[in-house]
Amino acid sequence: MFDIGFWEVIFILVIALLVVGPERLPRVARTAGLWLGKIRGFVTSVKADIDQELAAEELRKTLARQAAMPELEEIIEKTTDKLSTANTANTANTANTANTANTANTANTATGASTTDGKQVTNATPQSVSSEKPDE
Repeated sequence: MFDIGFWEVIFILVIALLVVGPERLPRVARTAGLWLGKIRGFVTSVKADIDQELAAEELRKTLARQAAMPELEEIIEKTTDKLSTANTANTANTANTANTANTANTANTATGASTTDGKQVTNATPQSVSSEKPDE
């Protein structure tokens, strides 16, 4: 805000000491600090109010522009319909693929053939399957 350096502050303090005197200087400094705090709070409040009004005005302008474009709402509705249709079709395809994979796994298990780690095991019986890891 103000560009006041160290020497300017010292000069102001010396003048204040000479004018006010050493007895009243602490009380004057305290009062000046309180007033500066109040002024800063007021300035902050005014800035916040101005920012809020600018944001509200910008929102009003945006809403007015959107109201002037009714085709935008139609485009949004069409896109939403297309996406929901595509999502429904995707869900149905995923369910069919999962059912097909489950049916194939069930058939492999029923015939005794299964795959582990990408290798096909034939003639797998519960007695020949071991839960221990082979020595490496």
